[in-house]
Amino acid sequence: MKTYLYPQNLKATANIWLWGLRDFTILAVAALISVLIFVNTLFYVPIVLVLIYAFMTIRLEDITVMDFLRYAVKFFITTQQRFEWRQAAGGAR
Repeated sequence: MKTYLYPQNLKATANIWLWGLRDFTILAVAALISVLIFVNTLFYVPIVLVLIYAFMTIRLEDITVMDFLRYAVKFFITTQQRFEWRQAAGGAR
């Protein structure tokens, strides 16, 4: 008899350390290019942009900082909130 052990969530994305596989690949290529630019021209802005992107794409429990900020902007700024005031069930005034 064979026993198979499966992970809890078979649809989970592949992660490397704190980033998804796609974000980690983008970070590696961008870091390499930005270091080459810095060494040749002493222009540090690309390194700063890569570090900001690295922070924004840190993934903890299937949510990134960028996702959280997107949800916060949607909740507080772009989506209209609707509130309804109803009288209590007991008729209290």
